[in-house]
Amino acid sequence: MPRIEISENSGAEELAPIAIAINEILNLPVTMRSAGARGVRVERGKVVDDDYTGPVLEDVLRSGRAMRTIPSSGAFKGVPVSVAPIRLKDRVLAAVGVVDVVGTIDIPEIFGAYVDVVRQVSEHRKP
Repeated sequence: MPRIEISENSGAEELAPIAIAINEILNLPVTMRSAGARGVRVERGKVVDDDYTGPVLEDVLRSGRAMRTIPSSGAFKGVPVSVAPIRLKDRVLAAVGVVDVVGTIDIPEIFGAYVDVVRQVSEHRKP
């Protein structure tokens, strides 16, 4: 019976199916590694690096806390990323990250425009 198990020593082969599924759902680059082994970088439904690590994945593994940041080095240097730990009880087994498209959007600009559109539509509805 096929099954997927991940542990703090899972390598690329064990992590790839999960990373590929996340990539296919989000259509965004995905990275994943375990606490004890390098992992994968997945883009366009394919593993493009099966010996991957990155500075934010490593920071999350050390801290055990999710992070949204812009790395200053690595494959995603200068690109907003969001990375979260995968925990079991009190242990961090792995970390998974995605390119953070929200971090690339000027939220105040979008919400400012939204408010203007709502105001304009509301004015046209008044009798």
